[in-house]
Amino acid sequence: MRHIAFAATALCLGLPAAAQDAPSCPLPADRYDMSAEQIEAMYDCMSAYMIEGYQSQGNEIATAYRDWTQASTRPAVAGVHGERFLNTFVNDVAAEQYLKYAEGDFEMPVGSVLAKEMIGVTDDGAARRAPLLIMTKVADAPETDGWRYSGVQPTGQALNVSQSFCHDCHQNFDASDSMGYPLEEVRVSQ
Repeated sequence: MRHIAFAATALCLGLPAAAQDAPSCPLPADRYDMSAEQIEAMYDCMSAYMIEGYQSQGNEIATAYRDWTQASTRPAVAGVHGERFLNTFVNDVAAEQYLKYAEGDFEMPVGSVLAKEMIGVTDDGAARRAPLLIMTKVADAPETDGWRYSGVQPTGQALNVSQSFCHDCHQNFDASDSMGYPLEEVRVSQ
């Protein structure tokens, strides 16, 4: 079941196979056995390249999100989104509630925006930038529990996102208002 979800996510999001001009970033043979230092080195190597691509078409969120609150101390593989390394940022509207990493009966305030950077790893073990995924809490989307899903391709172009497909997975996080959180070991504490 888990592998089917990964494959379906990649197909739905139209993820590119590889970046054309990616920097050569250090990766060990087994990405699941990387130390925190190795992951941070990979992120440092990819960071400017990712932001350059995301911002290249002037997307408003892509130009702003790096000034928001970072919800994780470093990227981590959470298992979803094709087993990519995720790094989460939240805007000021979302920060206070999101950083509680709460489970239970609550709802994020309208205007909350979450942005997830993603770093993928190719079959030959090279790091590559993947889309920037965005969740925005709105007042007029009851079919997706008030969330609008969007994204930015690594080239800065809008990512074609299926609202129902994204929400079909996110609704499994009903105890956290349809949001997945960073892995516990990388969560920023309040």
